[in-house]
Amino acid sequence: MQMKLKLTVAAAVAAMAGLSFAQDVQVVKIGSVAPMSGPQAHYGKDNANGVLMAVEDLNKENLVIGGKKIKFEAQVEDDAADPKQGTAVAQKLCDSKVAGVVGHLNSGTTIPASKIYSDCGIPMITGAATNPSLMKPGYKTSFRIIANDNALGAGLAFYAADTLKLKKVAIIDDRTAYGQGVADVFKKTALAKGMQVVDEQYTTDKATDFMAILTSIKSKSPDAIFYGGMDAQAGAMLRQMDQLGMSNVKYFGGDGICTTEIIKIAAGAKSLDGVVCAEGGASIAKMPGGEAWKKRYDAKYPGQFQIYSPYTYDATFVLADAMKRANSTDPKVYLPQILKTNFKGVTTTIQFEPNGELKNPAITLSVYKDGKKVALN
Repeated sequence: MQMKLKLTVAAAVAAMAGLSFAQDVQVVKIGSVAPMSGPQAHYGKDNANGVLMAVEDLNKENLVIGGKKIKFEAQVEDDAADPKQGTAVAQKLCDSKVAGVVGHLNSGTTIPASKIYSDCGIPMITGAATNPSLMKPGYKTSFRIIANDNALGAGLAFYAADTLKLKKVAIIDDRTAYGQGVADVFKKTALAKGMQVVDEQYTTDKATDFMAILTSIKSKSPDAIFYGGMDAQAGAMLRQMDQLGMSNVKYFGGDGICTTEIIKIAAGAKSLDGVVCAEGGASIAKMPGGEAWKKRYDAKYPGQFQIYSPYTYDATFVLADAMKRANSTDPKVYLPQILKTNFKGVTTTIQFEPNGELKNPAITLSVYKDGKKVALN
């Protein structure tokens, strides 16, 4: 009987110890938002993978913040690249009391969602949305760790005019906040560089048939087409350019088309050889931790890498770094520390301008050779 009593007491003590340990662990949720469904799901999955990988790496550090052992969890949400769904998801994350958000992917979803995060005081760091208008309202909760469209559109126009010496360009955009934004910057810079814009056409981010648009453009004999939009439409456009005998026309675009997925969508189109695209940040080879990180990513998520996951990985670490420095996971307490960030990430050393933009952002131009994406700089 005494032996049994001892065992019961020991079991109770062990249970209490386990309970107290469980109480000492604080779960800190980080929201990840991107299109996880629809034609842009490959970007969304890549973005979420970056956050999940960061959360896993952070949990290996056994962080103690504010006297509590911290366990990070990613709350992955789908905004389907739709502004209405984006704001609904933002409200859901506010209601879930996440500590911070990494996202969104599209400027069209990020801009309206940023107001909701501002209203509920949750920091949002995007590693993908590039429209400069994101920072215009001056929300203290909005941050970007990638170059914006001013850098991307201008960089492409400089390359077209100065390096390739092109004279005539046609412009197409998909009328989204991203597509229109990057196309406007390209147009402005191209005109300032003395290039002639011979045609302007519009489509949507759901379109698949571009024959009428391309036929109109072909009659104007441009040296190049600039497309403001994503790879699902660009890949289809490249196939249709081949059908119209336009494979000698250069094809420019921002980070929305600068993926490996466009190779699959273009399905062997000769026009892919004429693509020049720009993305914010250095190429993987020139990122401080790029190649080592990419090996780990590919081992974990084979064949899923697109473009933004190194940025969503860094964004997650930037949130955690600010929490460490503030010794708090409360957004109200740690938010001011984000602006003081000086974090050596995979992509670059991350520091912010007072408006939440990344300091000294790099851009990389890429082309496609023999079915592979190759960085020019």
